[in-house]
Amino acid sequence: MSEPTEFEVALNRAGEASAKLRESIGEVIVGQRAVVAQTLWGLIAGGHVLLEGAPGLGKTLLVRTLAHCLDLEFSRIQFTPDLMPSDVIGTNVLVTAEDDSRSFRFHKGPIFSQLVLADEINRATPKTQSALLEAMQEHACTVAGERHAMDEPFFVLATENPIEMEGTYPLPEAQLDRFLLKVVVDGPNEDDMTEILVRTTGHANPPPDRVLDASEVLALRRTCRDIAVAEPVLRYAARLVGASDPDNPESPEIAQRALRYGAGVRGAQSLVLAAKASALLEGRGHVAFSDISSVATPVLRHRLIRSFEGEADGISTVDVIEALIDAVPARPDDVERASGP
Repeated sequence: MSEPTEFEVALNRAGEASAKLRESIGEVIVGQRAVVAQTLWGLIAGGHVLLEGAPGLGKTLLVRTLAHCLDLEFSRIQFTPDLMPSDVIGTNVLVTAEDDSRSFRFHKGPIFSQLVLADEINRATPKTQSALLEAMQEHACTVAGERHAMDEPFFVLATENPIEMEGTYPLPEAQLDRFLLKVVVDGPNEDDMTEILVRTTGHANPPPDRVLDASEVLALRRTCRDIAVAEPVLRYAARLVGASDPDNPESPEIAQRALRYGAGVRGAQSLVLAAKASALLEGRGHVAFSDISSVATPVLRHRLIRSFEGEADGISTVDVIEALIDAVPARPDDVERASGP
């Protein structure tokens, strides 16, 4: 029997680590398996995640639990209308030395952590929201012409409440596009609600054990990038994103009618990265067509912009994504004919 390759060893380690991580999170979070899995997709793929759900569904608890499970530097930013960009990034402070000389020293804000919780991000003004843009995209911030890099791994988890609209500022499309995934947190069923009541109305449970440290998270991300993707799967992702363009004559009728803009290049890149993370969590070294379709909803739901007609008819972006998956074949007819007998 031949010795396993270096990639096979890394793949096995990644599978064991992700299984332990999900198990530890499950000790605190009841149900919400899809939400936990999608959040881990973002962590492993090296992207950022936006969690949307009504109050009290455990969004903040999920992030805190993930922080407990990972030996990473954690910070929480509570977004409010009076929050300023300097409250997020930091500012230069005038410091007086022992010899009475004065100089400016950069005082880092809470964004300079490895795991950042941006709580109720849609309560802050657009000016403050935009303070996250450079950090999320470049993993660095520029203050007074000087670039300050983040410690890796750098992972932003933002939450927003879709119910209260008064006093909130919807995220602009440019910032939404910076999130690899938008995860919608639904309410629990009766069994999960009962278990939540059992866990939360008695004595407090201890936090979960540490599972991964920074080096192990970075190793997971490297393994994720090594997951193989065949050209037909890449072409399927490209066709899926291309069909979301309402100006594409081959896109389904619902997309042409309900959308103003489709997903762009970053959407296609995010599809492939999230599919790689999904395959890694399942212990596979390659991406299947089903991985692309399974990650399509959280990857694309915040990147499709509805038209006035789509909004008036009550057609959601999820409705369009489901239509795209139904309409776009994994292997076109010409490919099938070429590969046939």
